[in-house]
Amino acid sequence: MRTRAVVDLAVVRHNARTLAARATHGARQMAVVKADGYGHGAAAVARAALDAGAAWLGVATVAEGAQLRDAGVAAPILVLGPVAPGDADTAVARDLAVTVFARDDLPEALDRRAAAHGRAARVHLKVDTGMGRVGVHPRDAPDLADRLRSLPNLDLEGVFTHFATADEEDLSFARRQLARFREVLAALAARGVRPALRHAANTAATLALPDSHLDLVRNGIGIYGLWPSPVLRGAADLRPALRWEVRVAQVKEVASGTPLSYGATHVTRGRRRIATLPVGYGDGYPRALSNRGEVVVAGRRAPIVGRVCMDMTLVDVTGAPRVRAGDEAVLIGSQGAAEVSADAIAAWTGTINYEVTCAIGRRVPRVYR
Repeated sequence: MRTRAVVDLAVVRHNARTLAARATHGARQMAVVKADGYGHGAAAVARAALDAGAAWLGVATVAEGAQLRDAGVAAPILVLGPVAPGDADTAVARDLAVTVFARDDLPEALDRRAAAHGRAARVHLKVDTGMGRVGVHPRDAPDLADRLRSLPNLDLEGVFTHFATADEEDLSFARRQLARFREVLAALAARGVRPALRHAANTAATLALPDSHLDLVRNGIGIYGLWPSPVLRGAADLRPALRWEVRVAQVKEVASGTPLSYGATHVTRGRRRIATLPVGYGDGYPRALSNRGEVVVAGRRAPIVGRVCMDMTLVDVTGAPRVRAGDEAVLIGSQGAAEVSADAIAAWTGTINYEVTCAIGRRVPRVYR
C-alpha cells in the first residue's frame, strides 16, 4: 500500500468520553461526523462515538445521513445544513431530523412526505444569533415555530444556534450570542413552545463556555483529537486519532546544482539524498507545502524540496543516510520523537487543521484499528 490514513478508534472513543465528561447539567453529546468524519471516515467514527456514549450524530447533508443509515447506523441523526424540499422524502424515509430556518416550503414538503410514510418528520429550528450563515432572525423565530407546530406531521423536537467566536480568547461576543438565544427560548416558551432539545455548544464552547451546554453539546473537531484553535490547546486530554503514512518509492543521490520538480523551484546546494514519496495533491496533500513543509522519516523531520506534484513529493533525506525505498514516512503523526501535526501543516499552508484532514482524498485508504 503506497499510502494510507490509519485511524485509531480507541482514541476517538477516548476523545468522545473526555468531551462528554465536560458537559454540564446532564447535557448529552452529538458527535459531528460531516465531511466523511472530517476526513476520518464517517461510519467508523460514528460507531466509535456512539460506543463511547454519544446520543446523536450530526451531518451536513441528507446524502451524508443516508450513507450512515446505509452503513447500519440507527442512532438519531440531525442534518445541520440546508435541506431542499426535493430531499424531504429521503429525509423522512431515512428518519433524519432536519434543520429548518427559512420561510420556504420545506416544512410543508416534510409534512406531506411524513403523512405519506406514516411517521412524524423531526425538525430543529435554527436561529441566527450572530454567525450570519443560515438561521431565522431571533425576532421571527416564534412565528416560524408556530408555523411548524401547525403542521400535524411535524415534530419540533429541537431549537439551536451556532457560535462564531467560542474558540477565541475573548468570549464576549459568544456570550452575547448565548444571551440572544436565551431570549429566543423565553419567547418560544411564552407561546407554549418548549422543544426537548436546546443546543448551542460546539467543541470550543464545550471546553470554554459551560453555560451554553443546555441539553446537547455538538462536538466535531475535538472528537478527532484536534483543537478548535490555539487558544484552547491543552484544555482537555484530546489525542489525534489520524496518522497519515506513505512508503518511500525511491532514494537517489544528486549532485550540487540539480533542479528538482516542476518549475525547478529548488536547486540543490551540495550533494544531496532525495527521496520520492508517492503522494501528492491528488491525494489531498497540499501543493502549498512545496519548498515549505516537512515529513517525518527515520525518526526525524525532513524538508519538502521542489513543488508537490499531483502524485509525488520530494523530500531531502540527506540527514537520514539509512533511508531506503520501502521505508515508512509520516505525513501526519509521529515516528519516534519527531512529529508533524495537522496543525503544523495548517500553519505552513495558511489554513486550519479542519481543512487539512477533510482534504485527504478518497484514493487514500482509511485503515481502522
